[in-house]
Amino acid sequence: MRAATHPSSPRAPSPQRSLARGRGSKNAWTRVGLSVLALLALLALGSAHAFEIHDDAGQTTRFDAPPARIVSLLPSLTETVCALGACDRLVGVDRYSNWPAAVQKLPQVGGGLDPSIEAVVALKPDVVLMATSSRAALRLRALGLRVVALEPKTLASMRRATERLGELLREPQAAGALLRQIDAGVQAAAQSVPAAARGQRVYYEVDAAPHAAGRGTFIDELLTALGLVNIIDASLGPYPKINPEWVVRADPDLIMVSQQGAAELARRPGWAQLRALRQGHVCAFDAAQRDILVRPGPRMPEAARLMADCAAHRLSAEK
Repeated sequence: MRAATHPSSPRAPSPQRSLARGRGSKNAWTRVGLSVLALLALLALGSAHAFEIHDDAGQTTRFDAPPARIVSLLPSLTETVCALGACDRLVGVDRYSNWPAAVQKLPQVGGGLDPSIEAVVALKPDVVLMATSSRAALRLRALGLRVVALEPKTLASMRRATERLGELLREPQAAGALLRQIDAGVQAAAQSVPAAARGQRVYYEVDAAPHAAGRGTFIDELLTALGLVNIIDASLGPYPKINPEWVVRADPDLIMVSQQGAAELARRPGWAQLRALRQGHVCAFDAAQRDILVRPGPRMPEAARLMADCAAHRLSAEK
């Protein structure tokens, strides 16, 4: 006959012990559940702060937080970053970025098209800003760096680049305010052009090769906004190399050129007879002014003002 099991025997857990074990198991599962919920909450929080930037090269780059360390390899992008209040996030720039003055103290990593890859990597940037035409983007991405390629060439692409940088820096309102400021500044410059100066036919020389600013460039668009006419035919492309004889045949009313290039104009075959040279309708911009004129960014109102003053110069030269 099988002996009865005593309630205190290990073979027969007491009701109190079974209840305690059940409570412990329930508490353990509760702790696991809370841990999982906490982890999911953290992941959700991280996802809420993450964002993506679509650049002009067709690349999409994901960021978990706004970049705190930025290397900029294009002067117009450098200037826009600073205009958006994020100059202190720049840790390196290309050799041509020189405005505002604060960026001149930053490490330079070479040219925008051919930067020193080692120098860029050494700065440990959260993102590298560069032109779409730069050959360094593939190498930098291969090394694990985030790259955002933006290249403002027209007024529309300048606006797009400003908006993208506003998204990247998490400063969309600042980007919107900057664009409104640029629009207002260009409009004010246009209103300052005397009616008698409107319609002037302009030859804008980018360099002494000579290359001209053609149709569809932001320089051409600024000329148009000011009521001026670019003599370069649209079929020649954005920045064509010009046969000097072509300019002689076009005989522009006004020439815009760098100070360095202005000294050589009269020595070109036939140019001494150009009305613009004979009547003193040549605006020669110094190096600082040229930087303003060739960079589509926050200083475009200043560029428009320089062009407007040049157009008005024709009237004063004739008095």
